Amino acid sequence: MLITISGTPGSGKTTVARLLAQRLGLPHIYAGDLYRAEADRRHLSLAEFNRLSEQDHSIDRALDERMAAYARQGNVVLEGRLAAFIARQEGVRNALTIWLTAGDETRARRVAEREHGDWRQILHDNRIRNQSDAGRYKAIYGFDLGDTSIYDLILETDHERPETVAEMILAAARTRFGAVIGPAASAAK
Repeated sequence: MLITISGTPGSGKTTVARLLAQRLGLPHIYAGDLYRAEADRRHLSLAEFNRLSEQDHSIDRALDERMAAYARQGNVVLEGRLAAFIARQEGVRNALTIWLTAGDETRARRVAEREHGDWRQILHDNRIRNQSDAGRYKAIYGFDLGDTSIYDLILETDHERPETVAEMILAAARTRFGAVIGPAASAAK
């Protein structure tokens, strides 16, 4: 079983992915953590590493190969902007692909709360980041981040609690994988 969680910054994907991993007893692998660890290893700020990544596509390729290895292995909640694309590219059939989204202002306010920043500046930064990421991934892989047709489930998170979103995904996983998972597993014992 593989569950991929993708979405835009501030959509709630990390919170939901952690909840899912906890409830399923699966590892949570987050592309952002791998990316930040590589920036730290190189003694670069995230902004510096982003600029380097735009010039040196081998960075993305190496990190995405690590994500691909986790996708092939399975039994993981894999979180990242490209997680579903990678699973598809790797031919992983036993995957449930999820896209989380929320309105621009909602997402900016969530990130501002988490990072103690100004939501208007974050709104601006998110737009620039989305354009940069979309262009970079299109150039490297030919992936169109705006193509949501590859997702099994698209959830709007503006007015939903993370726990509710996680339960929706668990219900879809129960249907997809034909197994008793999550809270129902405890009740079935």
